[in-house]
Amino acid sequence: MAFPGGFQANGSELLEDTARRETLEETGLDLRTLGRLRGALDDVSPRTPFLPPLVVRPHLFTVAAGSPLRAGDEADAALWIPVGELFDPTRQTLFSVPLPDGVRQFPAIAVGEHLVWGLTERILRQVADLAGL
Repeated sequence: MAFPGGFQANGSELLEDTARRETLEETGLDLRTLGRLRGALDDVSPRTPFLPPLVVRPHLFTVAAGSPLRAGDEADAALWIPVGELFDPTRQTLFSVPLPDGVRQFPAIAVGEHLVWGLTERILRQVADLAGL
């Protein structure tokens, strides 16, 4: 489970335009016409030295409830989940990951048979904080 994302197409593309382009490619949601940019969230990076170093700068947009989604070539599915529902205490769990230095546990959110964890979970925590959850 992840948000749409990717690299800037070139050095002159604004990061918010990268977010719009990747969202359109991966979910069919056109943030240029349907979204309102609220701003950039805090940068996030992997917390383990076993992953490549990278920095993700999430951008937060609001759209009308029920805006149409479709899975693009890079996604199996696209879905809406209310933020309040995501942070229901019954959905909070841990995800264990075997790493070369041992098993580490990460906060996770149960969504049906899937888990949201890692960078995606940390981005969602920022959204929850903004929403006062």
